[in-house]
Amino acid sequence: MDNWKKKIKRAVSLRYEPDKDRAPKVTAKGQGVIADKIIALAKENNIPIHEDPDLVEILSKLDLEEDIPPTVYVLVAEILAFVYRMNERWPGQAAENS
Repeated sequence: MDNWKKKIKRAVSLRYEPDKDRAPKVTAKGQGVIADKIIALAKENNIPIHEDPDLVEILSKLDLEEDIPPTVYVLVAEILAFVYRMNERWPGQAAENS
């Protein structure tokens, strides 16, 4: 692939508080340097990171604080289940092991 065709890195952050939120919400999104900062902050705070370019493509079209659409509930639920399992196995180290 030519350098000029190289895809720009993107990142989307989600928050889900079952007692507060109807569905997970987009809390941050960006590309390039902003995506790098989102990822760096997640790592610094031991927040698990899951790479899925197709999901990022969908979620990056949402507004900040917008609920994720029902069409991606199952995929996001699988990711949240993974995160919860990681947190139980390695509390405080989930970002390093994802």
